[in-house]
Amino acid sequence: MNRPPFAVTGPETVSMTTRDGVRLDADLYRPDAAGEFPVLLMRQPYGRRIASTVVFAHPRWYAAQGYLVVIQDVRGRGSSEGRFRLFADDVADGGESVSWAARLPGSSGRVGMYGFSYQANTQLLALASGAPELAALCPTMTGWDMHSDWAYEGGAFCFAGGLGWGIQMAAEQARLAGDEEAFQALFAASRALPVHAARPAWPPVMEKYGHYGHYPDWIENPAPGDYWDGIAPRAALEGKAMDVPMLHIGGWYDSFLMGTLNCYRAARARSSAPQKLVIGPWTHLPWGRRVGGVDFGPEAVAAIDRLQLAWFDRFLKGVENGIEDESPVRLFDLAARTWRTFEDWPQPRPLALFTDSDGLAATTQSGVLAADRPAEMAEDSFVHDPWRPVPFLGGHNAQPGGMQERGAVDDRSDVLCFTTAPLDRDMCLAGEVSLTLSVSADCPSFDISAILSQVTPEGKVYNLTQGYRRVDGVPVGPVTLSLRALCATLPAGHALRLSIAAANFPAFAVNPGTGQAFAEARSIDNQVVTLTVTHGGTAPSRLDLPLCPSATGFR
Repeated sequence: MNRPPFAVTGPETVSMTTRDGVRLDADLYRPDAAGEFPVLLMRQPYGRRIASTVVFAHPRWYAAQGYLVVIQDVRGRGSSEGRFRLFADDVADGGESVSWAARLPGSSGRVGMYGFSYQANTQLLALASGAPELAALCPTMTGWDMHSDWAYEGGAFCFAGGLGWGIQMAAEQARLAGDEEAFQALFAASRALPVHAARPAWPPVMEKYGHYGHYPDWIENPAPGDYWDGIAPRAALEGKAMDVPMLHIGGWYDSFLMGTLNCYRAARARSSAPQKLVIGPWTHLPWGRRVGGVDFGPEAVAAIDRLQLAWFDRFLKGVENGIEDESPVRLFDLAARTWRTFEDWPQPRPLALFTDSDGLAATTQSGVLAADRPAEMAEDSFVHDPWRPVPFLGGHNAQPGGMQERGAVDDRSDVLCFTTAPLDRDMCLAGEVSLTLSVSADCPSFDISAILSQVTPEGKVYNLTQGYRRVDGVPVGPVTLSLRALCATLPAGHALRLSIAAANFPAFAVNPGTGQAFAEARSIDNQVVTLTVTHGGTAPSRLDLPLCPSATGFR
């Protein structure tokens, strides 16, 4: 067992004052030794003693490896002064904090930043400040475009996740304001998420206390625009180089997966500095070998702390450990349950599979998914009943998340199932998936949920990736829906299944079918919706898969 080289002192409280006169407080952990050390800075809104320990080692561990570790409360949170505005002040405050941390006694003047989720975004916003002391980043599970990577998916509000986090952030602000009544009401709501309100977007607790947080802004800005540009790393970094070595870390079942991938792609295109991408099988938290209902084996155990340490050792201390010479992309294979390496984000060969059916794809799971486009047109009609919406099971936007055995959901008569024949050889998929669906409905608005799963020879069904889209008005032509990225090598004898539904509750709120905006919708107005999906002929429905040329490259 390798013991850390240094004893650690702290935490001690250290403070800085911003240019506009606001005091920001931080915990400082130091190696108990003479000399100068690089700084690791984390900026977060949850109370600095938490310090992302829901997924990372304690700051003392990082300090024991020879770093000054600074965990700072952002403006208006913890004991820091000022008014908290979600991400709005983190470019200026982040840049000033980096420069301040670089001048701390015992600092070598080189600063790296780490942290996940909110704390990943604060890294990218600090990068946008242009602070010259910032020498390495490890953004983990980040939002890049806050509207499409975090709050909304396919035009639908990420209901359970967005409401739950909105309640949490408002509760903390109420606590800091000393409003015990508001805190207790919000805390109780967080333990029994109010997803069945008369107005789903506005459960009474958020009507009364939502002003303590960002939730009203997210509900009242359903489309991309100025509000989202004001808090998005994508907009803050637009037109700017990203020339800092970055280790990008994500999870296949993380709600911010596409943010992580989009940030990596932007940095790869706009930086001459090394960029490394690691995607594990994990949900947003925790990270380990058991993700949802599946044990992915010992290789899935997160070694992210040591990986981050190696990154910082190389780019803050100059240690020649060869990490920049490794393959820049490392992806966990969800089916083979091991890691694969690539020289860049995969550039696979597209494989089109077409749906076909005898009209009973919902009631008998008899729908077919095959490479041959059906010559004759066929269709499936199914009914979305808002009284019993198709439930969420597995994935990235609610609980229980991760990989789950979803065969019971597919047995419902409001879920269309299209399954391939058993594979005659291994099939390696790596990249993003899209669906072109010829679909119509008898209401002015409807939702489409699409889930791609692996079907074992024993008939078990395990979700690999999914997508969601809200469709308003009569679609002109087929509806295109983006599923999230994946890496999975299906063994011979297994099959793929595409499951189509009109709900995925409570990951997404039930679409009332009226065309009303989510902020205005009422449960009493919910409509029964009949949807019809067409196959073959002049209006085929098609699934586009990212096929790798072989299943080699494991290690």
